Amino acid sequence: MIITPSTIIIWFAYLISLYLLTFWLLTLMDKGLVEESKSLKNIMAVTVAIPVYNEEKNVRETIESVLSLDYPNEKIEIIAVNDGSTDNTEKVIKNIIAENPGRQIKLITQKNKGKGAALNQALKVAKGELFTCLDADSFVEESALKQMVPYFEDASIGVVLPLMKVKDPKGFLQKIQWCEYLLNLFYKGIMGKIDCVHVAPGPFSVYRKKALLEVNGFAENNLTEDFEISLKLQEKNYRLMQLLGPQVYTIAPNTLKGFYKQRNRWYKGTMINLFDYKRLIFNKKYGDFGLIQLPRILISGFLAVALLILIGYKFIIKPSFKWVYDLLFVKFDIVYFFKEWLANFMANLTIFDINYTNLFLAAVSIIISVLVIRLSFYYTREKYTKYGVITIPAYMALYGIMASFVWLGVFIEMLLGKNQKW
Repeated sequence: MIITPSTIIIWFAYLISLYLLTFWLLTLMDKGLVEESKSLKNIMAVTVAIPVYNEEKNVRETIESVLSLDYPNEKIEIIAVNDGSTDNTEKVIKNIIAENPGRQIKLITQKNKGKGAALNQALKVAKGELFTCLDADSFVEESALKQMVPYFEDASIGVVLPLMKVKDPKGFLQKIQWCEYLLNLFYKGIMGKIDCVHVAPGPFSVYRKKALLEVNGFAENNLTEDFEISLKLQEKNYRLMQLLGPQVYTIAPNTLKGFYKQRNRWYKGTMINLFDYKRLIFNKKYGDFGLIQLPRILISGFLAVALLILIGYKFIIKPSFKWVYDLLFVKFDIVYFFKEWLANFMANLTIFDINYTNLFLAAVSIIISVLVIRLSFYYTREKYTKYGVITIPAYMALYGIMASFVWLGVFIEMLLGKNQKW
């Protein structure tokens, strides 16, 4: 067997993936994902901060979902921070305040400074013991807060996270992301069992306000302030708890341009923050989070790009050059060329030409992927065919390629020194 760089990359990617899958599945078998049923004994005051920028279409439904929470009204404070919107967002919020005179709803208006600055502005005036972030395009289930607050009886808990799902996916791209979110949240549920949750996303992450103040709040001018705050809390040994019971729904991008822009910011912000917090990587002081989780995140981007380039070269670029070269000899008679090519291919094809190693690896990968998807749908309480039978196969076939192209764009932009705002 000839060992080539492509062989090394493929085997490295396969072994890393197999190791991590085995690790998480063994963790699932050992720890389980059944959440302890906790009753609400200590009704803590909660501030819900909603940073808003040009969200006139969604902000009413977002705020109304908070107003509908099954939690004592006098214990909920809502702070909407209008971050320099240029549409009718502020007017919509003022109307909501006027319509709910008995509720604690505040509006803060500031120049556009970004999400981190908006959250910090709300944090300065927040009265609640708990501080909750809610993106203005997300909508929380009415029982969520009552399910999440009891976990803060444990003083080591810094953040409690709900199960985040895509709201009413309609287009093909949104349906793929619906599947992606279920799979990712299933993994995060397992990660939470060994304190490996690496990010507290914007849709209804509930923080202990004391912990936020201890780490000086959210980073401003940061592409992924949710990842950065999570790293700071992990460094202070606060636990991030991922629950799969309470639910929040968010709107996913419905165009490839929107998808690329969102994921480009996520991935680029991830790499920048990993560099800034490199002291945590491979640091045994932070247990599995430092030794497994952060290295996994760091390596995944590089592997995605390496595999994309390898597959593109081996199955597209190299064959294309060969075909163009061969076509020269038949004066670009494409029909004749492909007839001859197919005839030669079928005449020379034998069972010895099949790469059984790669075939075996592909079969094992598919079987494990199907198992993980089955488990993720079970624990997130969703049906496979809810949005069509093609959704899961499309996710399995396309999502990795889509994410790899985003990673490729991120590395190119970082090499070129391209700046990017939130």
